[in-house]
Amino acid sequence: MIIKELTDVTYEIGGRKLFDIEHLQIRDKERIGLVGRNGSGKTTLLEIIAGKRSIQSGTISGNGTATLLPQLKRTSTVKSGGEVTQQYIDKALARKTELLLADEPTTNLDTVRIEKLEKTFARLQGAIIIVSHDRAFLDATCETIWEIADGKVEVYKGNYSDFTEQKEQKIQEQEKAYENYVQKRQQLEDALMLKEKKADRATKKPKNLSSSEARLKGAKPYFAKKQKKLQQVAKSIETRIEKLEKVEKVKELPPIKMSIPNQESLQGRIIIRAEHIAQSFGERVLWNEASFQIKGGDKIAIIGENGTGKTTLIKKLINEESGISISPAVKLGYFSQNLDVLDPQKSILENVMETAIQEESTVRTVLARLHFFRDAVYKRMDVLSGGERVKVTLAKLMVSDCNTLILDEPTNFLDIYAMEELEALLKEYEGTIVFVSHDRMFTSRIAERILAIEKNEIIDFHGSYEQFKHRNMEVEVDTKEQKLLVIETRISEVLSRLSLEPTDELEEEFQALLKEKRKILDE
Repeated sequence: MIIKELTDVTYEIGGRKLFDIEHLQIRDKERIGLVGRNGSGKTTLLEIIAGKRSIQSGTISGNGTATLLPQLKRTSTVKSGGEVTQQYIDKALARKTELLLADEPTTNLDTVRIEKLEKTFARLQGAIIIVSHDRAFLDATCETIWEIADGKVEVYKGNYSDFTEQKEQKIQEQEKAYENYVQKRQQLEDALMLKEKKADRATKKPKNLSSSEARLKGAKPYFAKKQKKLQQVAKSIETRIEKLEKVEKVKELPPIKMSIPNQESLQGRIIIRAEHIAQSFGERVLWNEASFQIKGGDKIAIIGENGTGKTTLIKKLINEESGISISPAVKLGYFSQNLDVLDPQKSILENVMETAIQEESTVRTVLARLHFFRDAVYKRMDVLSGGERVKVTLAKLMVSDCNTLILDEPTNFLDIYAMEELEALLKEYEGTIVFVSHDRMFTSRIAERILAIEKNEIIDFHGSYEQFKHRNMEVEVDTKEQKLLVIETRISEVLSRLSLEPTDELEEEFQALLKEKRKILDE
């Protein structure tokens, strides 16, 4: 059953066309993830579907009830941000709506609450459209992805990971098409050059042709005719080159090699020691006495539920409080949400270059990797969005004389694309990184070691986030995991067939497999 249907919907803001949507359908019990860069119009589209905004043209049909879970949550001096978010979620779910439009529902929630919300959404009877920067959450909850790009909405079957695979496949296809285009154009240009050379030589009498033979053949008319024919062929080739469908080259990420102070001497050596540190506020204990060491080049995630003391631990390290010792060769760079290291009156490039020890070309490369291309680096800070300012602050730290980055929730305010750009940079960064983040996929991709605050203890786990999560499970794969593996394989096969030749039968099989997968997950 179709709950809502959008046909030829357009929407403009300040003379700029935000959407031009030909056709979209929302079906009963469908799970849709809506993704796009900051400013692409995700929130606006949810408000349009919810009936909170009027469209300029087109139609929205369907009588299904819709409830909007808004992005901007009410501030409270009594309740925590997570508690306020949870209150909004509970209120929206109580309405038993046919379509829930959830705009960043994981805001301020810790990992435990996010995982509970995943299970809650899985049990909901109605359809859901989710805007979220949490890719693991989209993977767990969504079966379809809508991507907003350049005013269009493209539909992809599967969760977020399936979406990224399909996007990567498109990039590979474009790279192949570009190679074919370049090869074909070169062949035509070579053929054109050859015909033009032959045409230039056509009026000249061949050296081995005698005067009497030339008179018999009528040299001038004969060779002039030959030249004209060659020129016609050349013109035909030119036309083929002009009509050749141009294929754009895929943008390649420029490589980065930064010089990091004292990096070689610090690599693999102990640079920070924490010995017998404990933390409490009055009678409330955050963690009992603990000891750990950080080595040069480590990439460490500090994880734990809200209120366990993650930021407190970071500040303890930065301030080198009692029990903490830091090597004199360490140069700390600290990122917090205050963003007070930026001058709002200066440009992006000026702000970053102020403390940079890298060449301007390297700085520009880092900024380009964060999607500040060419003249965009001259934008003043006071016109940038919150997410853009976060990216500039991170870039400023990475190209400074720091060799150890301490990052407190660096992914807040970043859209999914910006997070993936930051991930790529941090993976290439050869210095030490200690960070706090609730984003599970970001943590999985960056951290090689975990400091977890659980039950008033600091657990020092040498391994990835995935290994940490499954540390207490049996090594052998259980029946549930085997079932999931089989289902995932079948889903991938059906998705491949759907992308090539979609049919109603394949769509039904796909939905049935997803239902079976949810059933296994709920076991």
